[in-house]
Amino acid sequence: MTAPVATPPARRSAAAWLREPGMGATVLVGAISTAFGVVLLSVTEYVATLIRTQPGLEGVEGVQSVLTIATTVLVGLSIYVGAVVTANTFATVVAGRTRRIALLRLLGSSARRERTVLARQGLVLGCLGAAAGLIGGLVVSLVGLRLASNAWGLDVPWTVLRADLAAPSIAVILVTWAAAWVGSRRVGVVTPVQALSNAVEAPRERVVARRGRHVTAAALAIVGTGLLAVGIAVGGVSSSGILFSFVGGALSFTGIILGATLFLPPALRGVGALFGRSVVARMAAGNALRHSERSARMAVGVVMGVTLVTMFAVASATSTRFFHVVLGEEIPAELSLSVDVFTGVMMGLVGVSAVIAAVGVVNLLILGILQRQRELGLLRALGLSVRQVRTMVVWEAAHVVVTSVVIGLVLGTVYGWAGAQSLFGWMPHAAGFADGPVFVAPSIPASTIVVIVAATAALTISASIVPARLATRLSPVRSLAAQV
Repeated sequence: MTAPVATPPARRSAAAWLREPGMGATVLVGAISTAFGVVLLSVTEYVATLIRTQPGLEGVEGVQSVLTIATTVLVGLSIYVGAVVTANTFATVVAGRTRRIALLRLLGSSARRERTVLARQGLVLGCLGAAAGLIGGLVVSLVGLRLASNAWGLDVPWTVLRADLAAPSIAVILVTWAAAWVGSRRVGVVTPVQALSNAVEAPRERVVARRGRHVTAAALAIVGTGLLAVGIAVGGVSSSGILFSFVGGALSFTGIILGATLFLPPALRGVGALFGRSVVARMAAGNALRHSERSARMAVGVVMGVTLVTMFAVASATSTRFFHVVLGEEIPAELSLSVDVFTGVMMGLVGVSAVIAAVGVVNLLILGILQRQRELGLLRALGLSVRQVRTMVVWEAAHVVVTSVVIGLVLGTVYGWAGAQSLFGWMPHAAGFADGPVFVAPSIPASTIVVIVAATAALTISASIVPARLATRLSPVRSLAAQV
């Protein structure tokens, strides 16, 4: 009798990890960030060329330097947002891979090797996203600006293909690589014992006990606030003050991100208390503390989007006040056209950064649900209905919306005013209208704020629909048996 031939186990494709949850979103974030930078550089060159070639505007001093500085700041912001989203994504992915990583550690693999694997994956994802974003950005720039020229009746001799357009791609690749390494730092605390468990987020007690992280967060926030003040002071004599404000804003917001796990979960739970005292409402509010790190990551993503859009809206409106101080109530039509073109296009582009943050939030919501299948299956087994589980997931997203919008509006107003003040504070003095730097109150466009609040609520709540459906797709028995 012929002995049966053993069938070798199917080999896992070397690129199979690209199909894992979270990877596609990282490529999308990289593509959007790169396209943002490419389009932004193209728009800035277009507007600068427009100002140089329009009759009556040749004598406007400092226009080119202001546009260059503003572009550098905005491109840096988009890449910064993408980096935070990527780092949060990889941190959540590591939580989902806890059991797999622990098994590899049990078989002799080192933490550094596993982090290197994740960083290499981040490099690949960054290259894919940068390539797609570069092509998309060039197409959008070419088509969009030609349509704008035709619509406004302008003839602007600007160049489409330039060497500096490669900068966003290179930056996105390097930042995604670094963000993957930073986001995978939790690999170092995964022990072989955790091979017996599923996805594990650090408990609230351990999160609060991270004194080193909280001290670093406080230090960054203090130093960043100081640099914001320096930028405002320098802005009284030169537009280069915006560089100090940019660094100060980045450092202070990084401090807020690092300390988010300390103050955001209690804030989310406090907001959750406003949704009633039903079982589902209490569970949704309590999950903010039970999953402190995951809750903080989701909220930070929304805060970033709201802060960024609010910041630019406030900065744009406040900058207009400076033009009125220098030029009076009547701004020359040529200058007004250039400012309107630049502001309108930039507002649309800054909205893209909000989309980057929204992609991160959707990604984290889906990853969180996938990693909580056993928990949700247990709730179903204990008697919660499909509707109750879905309501709980949606309310968790609603808590994030309310908390993040309030924080984002405050931060955006402060950063927007500081940016405008440090960029244009020198103009009244240079024009002879004041003996020293002029300070104007922040201008907050009410209609824009309403749109920001409504769009944020719609994006986040609608983004929770897919995770809510995932939460109830599996039966309780299959959910309890799931191995994350």
